[in-house]
Amino acid sequence: MCASDSWMFLTKTQLVYNLVNDVMIETRNLTKKFSKLTAVDHVSFSVKKGEIFGLLGPNGAGKTTTIRMLATLTKPTEGSAAIGGFDVVKRDNEVRKLLGLVSEKIIMYDRLTARENLWFFGRLYDIPEEVLKKRIDELLGLVQLINWKSSQVGTFSSGMRQRMNVIRALLNMPEVLLLDEPTLGLDPQSSVEVREFVKKINRENKTTIILTTHMMVEADMLCDRIGIIDHGKIVALDTSSNLKKLVSGVNTTVIELEIANLTTKIISLIQSQECVSSISQSGSTHIKVHASGDEAFDTIIDTIRTEKGKIVSAKNLEPTLEDVFLQITGHEVRDKADQKVPMRTHRRFQLKSRVR
Repeated sequence: MCASDSWMFLTKTQLVYNLVNDVMIETRNLTKKFSKLTAVDHVSFSVKKGEIFGLLGPNGAGKTTTIRMLATLTKPTEGSAAIGGFDVVKRDNEVRKLLGLVSEKIIMYDRLTARENLWFFGRLYDIPEEVLKKRIDELLGLVQLINWKSSQVGTFSSGMRQRMNVIRALLNMPEVLLLDEPTLGLDPQSSVEVREFVKKINRENKTTIILTTHMMVEADMLCDRIGIIDHGKIVALDTSSNLKKLVSGVNTTVIELEIANLTTKIISLIQSQECVSSISQSGSTHIKVHASGDEAFDTIIDTIRTEKGKIVSAKNLEPTLEDVFLQITGHEVRDKADQKVPMRTHRRFQLKSRVR
């Protein structure tokens, strides 16, 4: 780190904490209530320095509210949380120095250019001008937007805007990055670009990251550990592979079948087999069967053939995080806007319509 970056040096208290304790983020019985609704219900977890920690669950499960408390944007009703050893309520100013936040709402000014937006937010951090100028070019280059640095953000695609949103949160070189649904609403190519960028930040800068998502594949690809949150509670917390073992155990098979003449009778007969624990249907010809035992695959195939079922394909699958969620909560992860906790906004600060 060069001398001009001395504004980023950690305090002595924080340095001692990080050397002694490998935990960067810790929550203890963190709770948030809105009137009669408990959005976050006594949530406890810790995140190690340099770890990518995922909060997986549907909208309304409490992910965003947890992030808002960690980001010092809303105070807990009960419990506590600390980042870098600093309490998020009592030492909120110290916490903010460590944080970068990417919320699901893009924080950019449409009429300003890419460079002007980053300059504005960088100066809010009081970053020296020469350092900021160099960092803006580096970050724009990192997300392949350097050629658009003089273009108004309002003309950008949703993927370009989200990449801008992510690098805005990196201007102060945060030790902790909070990513709340960073790929929400993006096309597949833009989603891949954002995920690759998140991995790059974590790998090269050792940035500690909390990622909230309702996308199973995203959590599986990025996270070192995953907490599944439902109705405000952490219902499971472990590595992706260990969570999948909750479903697979040591002797469980997940079989995906395409049956050309699939009928309700065939499904019922498969379900009636002692080795079968659950069965789900996708479309008119596809089913997924969870079964246990060494003979499970042969038993299911024989059952289908007994009813003259025409098997087009049969695959032995590894359990997915979707399977884990179904096993633990009994329902699929779905994104429902009406499940979101309403946030009260003072009339003075209500957002105006974006410039199109």
